[in-house]
Amino acid sequence: MSQSGGSYGRRESLKRGVYLLPNLVTTGSLFAGFYGIVATMNGDYELAAWFILISVVFDTLDGKVARMTGTTSQFGVEYDSLADLVAFGVAPGLLMYSWALKSFGKLGWLAAFVYVVCGALRLARFNVQVDTVESKRFVGLPIPAAAGLVSSCVLIFYHLGGSGDIKKVSVLLLIYVLAYLMVSNHRYNSFKDPELVKRQPFSFLVLAIFFIIVIVAQPEIMLFALASVYAASGLVTSVLRRIRRKKGASEVEGGVRSDSDAVEESP
Repeated sequence: MSQSGGSYGRRESLKRGVYLLPNLVTTGSLFAGFYGIVATMNGDYELAAWFILISVVFDTLDGKVARMTGTTSQFGVEYDSLADLVAFGVAPGLLMYSWALKSFGKLGWLAAFVYVVCGALRLARFNVQVDTVESKRFVGLPIPAAAGLVSSCVLIFYHLGGSGDIKKVSVLLLIYVLAYLMVSNHRYNSFKDPELVKRQPFSFLVLAIFFIIVIVAQPEIMLFALASVYAASGLVTSVLRRIRRKKGASEVEGGVRSDSDAVEESP
């Protein structure tokens, strides 16, 4: 189909209207991210971090609402990506710059920009690979997860009585690590496995309830721990996969050598 034909098709689709419920949820995510920017500009970094996390919740819900109600659309996909760039790219980047990186001058705002541009590249790659990549795995760290780690980093700092100088170098390194993970080829669990919503043993329910209680009791610590473990899981999975691949290759090579030795020894 020609480009003009594709544009005509999109115009005709919009004339038929857009789905209200999932796009309202996406708007909620965009609003929370935008207010996170406002709170950052006002110097209320802890509030900004909470609103970015609220945006993560809305972003998790909009896709589920669209799938459950059968209201997925190309418009919703594009709108969600734009909202994600603001809420999980610009908002966390600005938060990190204002909170910890400003004293680095040019190096500080360049680090924040690297985070934003890698987040944008991550979203663009996801959109073009969504139909070709296994749905159970994400390629690269999802940008909401990166934003969640940035926000929880701020929250745990204040929860632990943060005062005085922030560990600025560690924050600078964190930003570059997250930027790399977003555009890397490390695989991350998407938690979209249909088996997760099917019947599970009773003990799973008890464990889930206990897990929720622990999060509610110490949200700052648990959110930071969960975000850190998830961000590291892609690296760990890649290392383990590489070790298994090398082990398998060495076993195959050893088997081939054994066969060749047997042939040489035979009369």
